[in-house]
Amino acid sequence: MQINNLEKKIFDALYDGVLIADKDCIVRYVNPSYTRITKVEAEDIIGRLLLEVRPGAQLPSVIASGKKLLRIQRKVGKVEYIVNMAPIIQDNEIIGGISILNEINDIYKLTEELNASNMMIKKLEKHMKSMGKAKYSFDDIISIDKNSLETKNLAKRIAEKGSHVLITGESGTGKELYANAIHSASDRQQGPFIAVNCATFDGSLLESELFGYEEGAFTGAKKGGKIGLFEVANGGTLFLDEISEMNYGLQAKLLRVLQENTIRRIGGLSEIPIDIRIVCATNKSLEKMVEENMFRKDLYYRIAVFPINVLPLRNRREDIPYLVEYFVKKLASRTNRYLKISENVNKILYNYDWPGNIRELKNTIEFALNMTDEDRIKPEHLPKIIQAEGIKKEIVKLKTLDQIIKETEVAEIKKALLLYGDTVDGKKKAAKTLGISLATLYNKLNSY
Repeated sequence: MQINNLEKKIFDALYDGVLIADKDCIVRYVNPSYTRITKVEAEDIIGRLLLEVRPGAQLPSVIASGKKLLRIQRKVGKVEYIVNMAPIIQDNEIIGGISILNEINDIYKLTEELNASNMMIKKLEKHMKSMGKAKYSFDDIISIDKNSLETKNLAKRIAEKGSHVLITGESGTGKELYANAIHSASDRQQGPFIAVNCATFDGSLLESELFGYEEGAFTGAKKGGKIGLFEVANGGTLFLDEISEMNYGLQAKLLRVLQENTIRRIGGLSEIPIDIRIVCATNKSLEKMVEENMFRKDLYYRIAVFPINVLPLRNRREDIPYLVEYFVKKLASRTNRYLKISENVNKILYNYDWPGNIRELKNTIEFALNMTDEDRIKPEHLPKIIQAEGIKKEIVKLKTLDQIIKETEVAEIKKALLLYGDTVDGKKKAAKTLGISLATLYNKLNSY
């Protein structure tokens, strides 16, 4: 049997060792890798009977039987290798046999490299999952105030829907917290949650972050291209914070994504289907921006299917004491300290208007913690502006006339009942003295 030049070039290029023998078990060819693995020179083996030069070789039995032998482990001297052997058949006749050798050291090395690669892949998968996972749920949102509870309950109902959401509110009110919670309570909770702040990228850079790009799409593009955040968020939620900062041209491309549920990478030709929920947030009035032609009206109506307005802290003051308690406990635990808030501090914090909202409140508690070595935060530990504003508001705090009237009525009714007793007869006398009917007295008692 003859080996032509093309076959020889192919076998010579292989990393695995190759030995070919004819039907009489005479060695006709070995490649350089075979001599490297077995430490046998080609001129010492080619043209000779295989069993003479390689005692114990099993290729002759393969040639005789016509049956393959796979994964046979052999050791010659200090060299260990794995051999796969097969007959060479032409026109239904066995004309020879071939042995393919893999050095065990190479296999061990490849196995170690594969194991290392698998470990790295698992670490990367774990890292990607943590990156693409919502950090908060509705349980993390402190809502005691009536107004705050209404917002939270609305967001819970919206979370169960599949439509896009627009979260509005002043800076520091917790819009990202709500975005996380909406994802965590949705049927996409097992999917990724990817957040991007539109204000941190200029137009072209934001486009490449969102859509990705193909190799060679522009100068400086990475080799192999780059996957965009739309694709990363597939099956989950993409949170676009500060959507108002997205330029007008990119807004049109985002609108097309929402209409077609497909994206096209920069420099790409094919459409890639995606399934994502968009949650947007802004501290600006998009309605006003639409009027000023700074934001697309059609995009606004697409993203504002379910609008949620997160109220500023001054409009949900009943949340303040509970937020203070939460931040104090969290910061005290982090610094291994026991801390309490004085009653005067609570009053100041309650009365302050918090233009920076929850973020400012958290920073204030951290500031006060660093300003005291005691176990109690006092007014003098607060930032000066908060001390001044909080105390001033406490001094000038006025009551409405309705509040004054109600408090006076309550005081007079209590005095009358104390004088005449809380029995039915006593209440009749109290009502008569107060100049109201018994029914009116009962109504006021029930309302108070």
